[in-house]
Amino acid sequence: MAILDKFLQYSDKQAVTVTAVSTNVVDAGATKNAAIGRDLGAGTPLFLFLNVSQTFTAAGAATLVATLQDSADNVTFADVASIGPLSLAQLTAGKGYNLGFPIPTRRYTRVNYTVATGPMTAGIVSAHVVDGAIYNFSYPDYL
Repeated sequence: MAILDKFLQYSDKQAVTVTAVSTNVVDAGATKNAAIGRDLGAGTPLFLFLNVSQTFTAAGAATLVATLQDSADNVTFADVASIGPLSLAQLTAGKGYNLGFPIPTRRYTRVNYTVATGPMTAGIVSAHVVDGAIYNFSYPDYL
């Protein structure tokens, strides 16, 4: 079971209709030697978990890419790893996607949401760093 931590949250039900960055940046804190990077979760695999809270819609065949970015100064960010591109069929409410968190990363991390062939007309996501992959399964009600 994954543990959600507010300090490790990039987006909390963030509406994404055009390309945008996450509402939050995660600060892993200072180190004595910035060149070493971070060893977050040593011995425990960490994941970027992307959860679709509201189904995405668009006039065309838009896609979404969620890219983890890192930075040493919280100003200049570089791409580290990505989820997607995700099609509209993959962006339905309740869907969740896991991405192994790369190690090491620099001090600051965020998520950049890239909408291609958009814009989207609706869609909400949440994104967190979690200590284990989250697998959501939706089952129909038993009658």
